[in-house]
Amino acid sequence: MTSTYLPGTRPGPDAAPRPLPPAGRARTRRRLLHWLTAMGFQLPALVLFGVLVLLPILFALYASFFRWGGFGMPSDYTGADNFTRLLQDDVFLGDLWRCLLLVVLSLALQLPFALAMAVLLNQRIRGRAVYRMLFFAPYVLSEAITGVLFGMIFAPDEGLADHLLSDIGLGALGGKWFADPSTVMATLFLVMTWKYFGFHMMLYLAGLQSIPAELTEAATVDGASPWQRFRHVTLPLLAPTLRISVFLSVIGSIQLFDLVWVVTAGGPDHHSETMAVTMFQYGFKRYQVGYASAISVAMFGVSLVFALAYQRFVLRRDLAGATTNMRGDGA
Repeated sequence: MTSTYLPGTRPGPDAAPRPLPPAGRARTRRRLLHWLTAMGFQLPALVLFGVLVLLPILFALYASFFRWGGFGMPSDYTGADNFTRLLQDDVFLGDLWRCLLLVVLSLALQLPFALAMAVLLNQRIRGRAVYRMLFFAPYVLSEAITGVLFGMIFAPDEGLADHLLSDIGLGALGGKWFADPSTVMATLFLVMTWKYFGFHMMLYLAGLQSIPAELTEAATVDGASPWQRFRHVTLPLLAPTLRISVFLSVIGSIQLFDLVWVVTAGGPDHHSETMAVTMFQYGFKRYQVGYASAISVAMFGVSLVFALAYQRFVLRRDLAGATTNMRGDGA
C-alpha cells in the first residue's frame, strides 16, 4: 500500500493513530467473536474442573498441615508433622513397596500377556470376535462385582479354587489365598490381571490394526521370519500404543483402591494395603483426616512426578510428532 503523505508532511509520533481500515476492524471483531465463543464452550468444563478437581486438591493440601478430625474447619496447625509421620509410618512405607511390586508385575507379566493375546487375536482365526468379547468382558464389570466374585472363588476350603485343586489331586496347593500374608499379593495380582488385561489387549489390537498391511507383506517378500516381522516392523510401529499402555498401568497401580478394598480391605495385617486404602482407613475409619490428606498429597505427588518424568523422557517423541503434525496442518 503506497503512502498518501507528501514528502516532509508525515505526522510525528505524537499524532493520533490512523483508524483501522474496515477490513482490519472486521478481522479483529471476528477474532474476538471466535475467542468469546471458544471461552463460552469451555467455561462450563473449566468451572466443573475447578470446583470438582482443583478446589479439593488445594483443600487437601491445606488440611494436610493440620491435626483435623473432619468436623468443622481445620484449626490445630501442626506444620509438616503429618509428612514427617509419613516417612516414619511402616504401613505407608509398605504401601510404597507394594505399589512398586504391582507396577513391576504389571509391566513384566500383565502387559506382555495382553500383547501376546492381541497379536494372536489379530490373526485370521475362527471366532476371534467372540474371544475378543470374552477377554474384554471382565474390564466392563465393576471392581465391586469382581471383588465379590473372586472372594467366593478363593474362599478358604469351600471356594471354587480349592475344590478344583482337590479334584485334580493338588489339594495341598490350596490354602487361605487372601488370608495368608505370603500369598495375598500374588492372588490379588492374579485378580488384577483377569480384570484389566482385556483393556490393554484392546489397546494393542487397535494399534495393530492401524499398521499398514503393506509393510508386513513387504517384509515377508524380503524373507523376514514371523519373529523378525514382529521385532522390526510391528513392535516399532506399536511403540506409541505401548507407551500409553505402560503409563495407564503405572498410574492405575498407584491409585488402586476399590478392588483391594472389596477383596481384602488391606488385610491380613496390612499385607495387601495400598496408599489409597491407607488413606481411606485413616480418613473415614479413624477420623484422622489431616493425616489422610497428607497421604493423598503424597499420592498426588508420586503420580505427578511420574507423569511429568514419563512425559519428558518417554512420551517426548510422540508429543513432538503430534505438535509437528498440528503445525503442518495449520500451515
